[in-house]
Amino acid sequence: MDPSFTSKSLLHVLLILGFLGVTRLHASDPPLTLDYYASTCPTVFDIVRKEMECAVISEPRNAAMIVRLHFHDCFVQGCDGSILLDDTVTLRGEKRAANNINSLKGLGIVDKIKNMIESECPGVVSCADILTIAARDAVILVGGPYWDVPVGRKDSVTANVDLANNNLPTPDESLLSIIAKFLYQGLSVTDMVALAGAHTIGMAQCKNFRSRIYGDFESTSLKNPISESHLSSLRSVCPPVGGGDNIITAMDYMTPNLFDNSFYQLLLNGEGLLNSDQEMYSSLFGIETRELVKKYAADPLAFFQQFSESMVKMGNITNSESFITGEIRKNCRFVNT
Repeated sequence: MDPSFTSKSLLHVLLILGFLGVTRLHASDPPLTLDYYASTCPTVFDIVRKEMECAVISEPRNAAMIVRLHFHDCFVQGCDGSILLDDTVTLRGEKRAANNINSLKGLGIVDKIKNMIESECPGVVSCADILTIAARDAVILVGGPYWDVPVGRKDSVTANVDLANNNLPTPDESLLSIIAKFLYQGLSVTDMVALAGAHTIGMAQCKNFRSRIYGDFESTSLKNPISESHLSSLRSVCPPVGGGDNIITAMDYMTPNLFDNSFYQLLLNGEGLLNSDQEMYSSLFGIETRELVKKYAADPLAFFQQFSESMVKMGNITNSESFITGEIRKNCRFVNT
């Protein structure tokens, strides 16, 4: 846990954890290795990279979609590919959870990569590993940092829509509640602020930022023509009432297709698109998060280094059950029959 994380803040978070009735998980060292596929599928990393190159060149937004899929997978019973499962007669998937419905994109990219790998190394590489590798490559392809990806995950044979509804942070959630959700996963406050930086390439739906742009956006943002023009533009595409829920806009309007630290600079200017993001800088409880936002806004290399470390740590949240009952799915959308 961060040394800067105050005892008072910790007390608040522990109260929330107690209220949620949860037991903390650990993003610890699972039985994953860098060379897991060295002899069984040595071309796996090359195949994923080539397919991701095609996907991001054709549509830069695909990078953010894959990173989001990975995040939403790992926060629900670990990084086990459960997010990829479709509903069946006997299985209720996670795609209809509140934070996923009508917003999960990039599934077709994972399908395509899986098909390529199955033709090369049938029955060897898990969908969970494919998604984890693809998320790393997605970040690199839009200008972000490199990190080594430990592999060896198994695909789950279950999904959990209730955990998806409870574990995933929401756009209007309080800072302390989101911190609690990261601590539950074994991730620190530093991990939380760094991983939020992925929003530098993210898009948000009107329904998720409406309360922000018609709420305290004016009070947190700088009173200058650029900020005022940006707010007017946001309101023009996202009406206060009467529809437009699924209209999307970039969370980082400065460099929407570039993975950089401008997301944090927007928070310093009070222009975070989501309430949950701006809270990291503006909340009264954000003593430690505010300093981290300042640090990453001023030092892109520090952000890149911490983001890389936090992505590995998040990727190490494994579903221990999947190592016993899991499998290598032939089709990422369905459990093997």
